[in-house]
Formats: sequence, structure tokens, C-alpha cells
Amino acid sequence: MTHSAPVPAASPTALEGRVALVAGATRGAGRAFAVELGSAGATVYVTGRTTRDKVSEVGRATETVEETAALVTEAGGEGIAVPTDHLDPEQVRRLAARVEADHGRLDILVNNTWGGEHLIPFGRALWDTPLDEGLRMLDLGVRSHLITASLLLPLLIRHPGGLHVEVTDGSAETNRRFRENVFFDLAKYAPIRMALGLARDLEPHGSTAVCVTPGFLRSEQMLDGFGVTEENWRDALTEEPHFAVAESPAYVARGVTALAADPGRARWNGRSVTSGTLAEEYGFTDTDGSSPDGWRYFEEVVFGGKEAGPESYR
Repeated sequence: MTHSAPVPAASPTALEGRVALVAGATRGAGRAFAVELGSAGATVYVTGRTTRDKVSEVGRATETVEETAALVTEAGGEGIAVPTDHLDPEQVRRLAARVEADHGRLDILVNNTWGGEHLIPFGRALWDTPLDEGLRMLDLGVRSHLITASLLLPLLIRHPGGLHVEVTDGSAETNRRFRENVFFDLAKYAPIRMALGLARDLEPHGSTAVCVTPGFLRSEQMLDGFGVTEENWRDALTEEPHFAVAESPAYVARGVTALAADPGRARWNGRSVTSGTLAEEYGFTDTDGSSPDGWRYFEEVVFGGKEAGPESYR
């Protein structure tokens, strides 16, 4: 299918003077959030556990927080790497103190911590899931989010107009379906409920909370799993035909950047939205000029039985 030229989310100066923090920015959507926010002129603190000197349990030494920060600066913003384990409250307190000392404010907080793909036991009953692995998923996908929000939001609410973004896999609508394992299901639904609750907490301070999900994400880890690259990712379709609706990490990141630049973003307060929904609202495209809507494809075709191909959804 032929696509038009890519459309970015915001102008290079849309977020000039704004201070952002992306928790879990080492790779994938987290890295893309940081880079896209930087491309709109923001100063972006990037955090994660993998550095030039230390590799997290994910086991990927090829992506580091230092590299992400350099990409933010290269994109036109200011990238600041602060290695942080968001399960350690003291490290997050030091992170908050660093941002406060440097800038005295925080305008955008993207709560993207995870790193539990290696633990997901799809199709396995609760009692057949190793308890320590299941609880670790909840630590990575829920506890880390609570610690991050609890210790950084007091800085965000100092000035009206702040944006807090919870990142998960699946929207409130699509996650009404059981996600094949109780621990994983809880880990991915919790950020949706957090955004709903934080919307109530933040509204009196003139700030907004939204939960955002990408569709079928072509992260570095996913590409490696299929044995392809971003350049030849369609070679994976012989193994997984649904991958035809996949999107680059930049797509959902452009959605968050558009949200941050939107003076009317309060209308999204408490909502759960997909990258496809944000693209339709704000008019940006993926890096190849397409507009994939992965979750709608899965709802209507894969689960709903509609006769249509994935290319109809991009």
C-alpha cells in the first residue's frame, strides 16, 4: 500500500521551555517518547536501569539511557540521562530532587516502566505460574508506576497544565478481554485504573492524567524476536500475518507529544486511548506515512470475525 509522507506530531518548538521525564526510556516506546518530546523542543530526563556499565534483568546491553539522552539532544531537545530503578523509592526521590534543583518544575511525566516481557506465561493458570515471577510482573508493571507517580507528581502539580501519562498494553476497551494470565492481566490493567484515579487527584491542580497504549509495537525486542529489522520487518509476516498492522515506537510517541502540545488536553482527563485514536484526533502519521490502528484491527477482525486484512487498518 502506498502511503503519504510522514506527518509529525508537533512543531519543533511546540514544547520549548517544557520539562519532561520519561520513566523507562531505555528502549522501545519509552525511548521514542523521549525522542519525540525532544523533537518538539522539550528538556527530557530519561531514566532506566540499563546503562553503559550495567544491564538490567531484561538482558539487552544494546540500548542504554545514555544513548537515549543523546538521541533526544540530536532530535533538537535536551536529553538528560539519570539511571534509575523505579522500584527503589530512594532512587526516585533523588531523581525528583535532581529535577527540582535543575528546573524547579516538571510539566510532563510519562510513566512507562515495565521490562517484564521475559516473564509472561501466556495461557498458564495462576497456580501454574511461578509465584515469584508473577509477583515480579506486578512489581515491574504496577508497583514501579505507583512509586514513580507518588514521588514525582508533587513536582508536576506546582504549575497548572501538567500532563501525566500512564503507558500500558491495551486500552480499557480492549483489556476487557482476559489477557491469558492473571498476573499479566493485572499488570496491564492497573495503569488504566491509575489514570482514572489520578485524573480525579490532578484535576483540582489544573493537570491531566491519560493512559496511552501503542498497538502491535515494532520494538527492538519484538523485531529481534522475529529475526528482522525495522528496514525489513515485513519479512516477519510469513511467521505472523497480523504483524502487518504493526507500528513503529515513534507512532505512539507522536501521540503523546501531540497531547502535551494540546492546550485543550484536559478533555482527555482519565481516559484510556490508543495510538490509533490519537492519530485520528491529531492528524499525525507513523514514520512511513501510514496510520495503523492495531487495536481496532484485533477487535474487529481477529476477535470480531470481520473479513478484512490488516492493510485495511493502516
